[in-house]
Formats: sequence, structure tokens, C-alpha cells
Amino acid sequence: MNIVALGTSTSKHSINQKLATYVAGELGDHQVRILDLNDYEMPIYSFDRQQAGFPEQAQSFLEEIKAADGVVISLAEHNLNFTTAFKNVLDWVSRIDMQFLLGKKLLVLSTSPGGFGGGNVMEIGLKYFGFAGGEVVAHYSLPSFQDNFQEGVIVNEDIQAIVAEKIDLFLSSLAEKEATPA
Repeated sequence: MNIVALGTSTSKHSINQKLATYVAGELGDHQVRILDLNDYEMPIYSFDRQQAGFPEQAQSFLEEIKAADGVVISLAEHNLNFTTAFKNVLDWVSRIDMQFLLGKKLLVLSTSPGGFGGGNVMEIGLKYFGFAGGEVVAHYSLPSFQDNFQEGVIVNEDIQAIVAEKIDLFLSSLAEKEATPA
């Protein structure tokens, strides 16, 4: 299986990129490509700019998603919503293909320093990803990142067990997809 993983922040110290990278490392023998949102920086979407053509970065992001069987995404929350950088990528890509996630299995995560773990952006993401044709097979908001994730691993055993269960659901769903004839 071909899986893409990404965090949705452009911060060099993104906790959501760290979480996505951790989960990518837990996916066993699958081919996993970790994307960096910084590689997809482009002008802010507008209809006028679209008339001039689509940025190469939007096409490249779409190709990565289209080539994947599954997507692991960890949502950063800015002001109770998607980050501006991620929203811009979605705006461009959805204008190329509104159903750009069609047939894709998704494991959607979020985390934050606080106890809600990015739960507000999770609600938005779950709705949006369905709109874009994706199938969210598992999701989890990891609370209090600095307390529960240290030196590249989840240190809270209860949370680690929950994340492992979500990963298993995601991988099982991908295995079912692979076993189902087209």
C-alpha cells in the first residue's frame, strides 16, 4: 500500500508534523511518503489567479494524493480552524478536482498543547474530507502534546494504545480495499 502522511502546519517545530511522522513510522512495511506543507507554498487562491492557471505546487500535491491508497493527516489548529497554508492548498487542489480524495482511506489526527487536542479543527476536517470524497476510517485528537509526546514517541500508555488502535483500523481498512476487486 502507498500511504501519504503530513502535518498541516508550516512551522519548523510543528507538533502535528511530529505526530504524523510518528504514525508514519508505525505503519509497518507499507510505502509511506511524508509530505512537508512548506513544499506546497503558493499564492493565496482567488478566482482571478485561477484564470492564469494552477500553480505547480497544487498539481504536485494532487499527484501525491492521487498516487496514495491512504492518507494520514494531522491537523494543526489556528483560531479554531485549518491553518491558512493548508486551507490554501485545499482551495487550489479542490479547484482542480473537487473530489480529490475520492477512494482514499484517511486516518485523521490532530494535536495541540491544550487538553482539547485540536478538537475544533478535527470537526471541520471530518466534514471537509467527506465533502472531498475521502473516507475517514479513524480519527483521534491527542491532548496536551508536550505532556504526552516526548522525544519522538507517545509516552502516555493509554494514549499510545488508542493511537495504535486507530492505526490498526486504518491499516485494516486499507487491507480490505486491496482485497476488494475493482
